[in-house]
Amino acid sequence: MLLKLVMLFLFIFIFFNLSNFPKLNRKQKVLKPKQLTTFNKKNLNNWMNLTKKERYNLSKQESVNYMDRRKLLLDEIRNEYKKISGKNSEGNIRKK
Repeated sequence: MLLKLVMLFLFIFIFFNLSNFPKLNRKQKVLKPKQLTTFNKKNLNNWMNLTKKERYNLSKQESVNYMDRRKLLLDEIRNEYKKISGKNSEGNIRKK
């Protein structure tokens, strides 16, 4: 009786591992690193060869980078405007 239970559990364990094997194989192919670079008209085929998820992640990353650059530029513009307006206000006070 005990031998039959051990064999049954062993069979279930082996069957479970065999059923998961193709899933593991597919995940390894997806996790295979690809070189992601900036894309343009010249390398459009490389862009099209990426998976949908990779294209989404790349677009998302480029969007975040753009927003960061934009924030830095706006901060620079604001600081410069404060300096210029501060100098102009000092000049206006002296003239009065």
